[in-house]
Amino acid sequence: MHSTALPRRAVLGALAAAPVAAALPPARAQTPALTDAAPTALDPDGLARAADRAAALDQLHSLIVARGGNIALAEAFRGPALDRPANVKSVSKTIVAALAGAALDRGVLTGVDQPMADLLADRIPAGADPRVNDITIAHLLTMQAGLERTSGRNYGRWVQSPNWVAYALSRPFVAEPGGGMLYSTGSFHLLGVALAEATGRSLLDLAQDWLGTPLDIEIPAWTRDPQGFYMGGNEMALAPLALYRFGEMARQAGRWDGTQVLSADWMAQSWTPHTRSPFSGDLYGYGWFLTLIADRPTAYARGYGGQMLFVVPSLDLTVVVTSDPTRPARSGGYVGDLRALLGEEIIPAALMS
Repeated sequence: MHSTALPRRAVLGALAAAPVAAALPPARAQTPALTDAAPTALDPDGLARAADRAAALDQLHSLIVARGGNIALAEAFRGPALDRPANVKSVSKTIVAALAGAALDRGVLTGVDQPMADLLADRIPAGADPRVNDITIAHLLTMQAGLERTSGRNYGRWVQSPNWVAYALSRPFVAEPGGGMLYSTGSFHLLGVALAEATGRSLLDLAQDWLGTPLDIEIPAWTRDPQGFYMGGNEMALAPLALYRFGEMARQAGRWDGTQVLSADWMAQSWTPHTRSPFSGDLYGYGWFLTLIADRPTAYARGYGGQMLFVVPSLDLTVVVTSDPTRPARSGGYVGDLRALLGEEIIPAALMS
């Protein structure tokens, strides 16, 4: 078992509540600086119950609970230590979406309605359906491209193909671009390749420059496709404490330690519902799922096995969970257990403080 220097049941003193958004989208256009007015307390008994409940979940590796930018609980019950990279699986989609926002902030992309073909024209395979030209950056961000999915039962064939971009773009259309959400890692891989092509830099380089440096976190190299492009949407590794910083940046409308990492406008767009998951039924923004947990608007990133980043803006909560990346975690199973941990223990601990 690995732990930070923070005591497992450490709770900071109670402070008055700051103004918060009441409904989705939960992102605030302006987030006040963290002062004595920001709530940081969590009920110690409730936090202790949350820690005990987390420890009893044998799939769970680590848990970080923070309020108002102050970590109240940080423990690795099993698996990598809190400062060691862990495979966050499809939380990578949320990170790549953030890189798209950084690209828009820098004028690398002209807007979310920009056609994907503007950036990937040379990589569209001959004979591809002409509707490929109608796919926009927004469609990739929301997984509404309309192409047959490259996730689920199709994932293995996709990653075994000799050209991931060509394979994804040659899939048949099962919906029109902009139609229903089709959860597909291929959409985010196309987005990552588009960012690389637009900048002439690798996705790893962009991630280190645009997120790693301002957040002062390590983003190690991860899986690349046969053409050398880093995978968009899966297999990235972040230490739990690094993922916490990413979540805190999002909670503070794109700001971390005095630096505006992503624009507040981008975070507001990211936490605006654009579509809905056909699996969980939760809403989806740009790389973030949006839902109510214990009647509180909650944005979350989710990866296979139960890699979770929850942000509850109305309570200034940021919660990180890493888990065994080799075991499934369905909404009605282990992920449901994690949502219950948040809704039945952590949120009440904030409300009781």
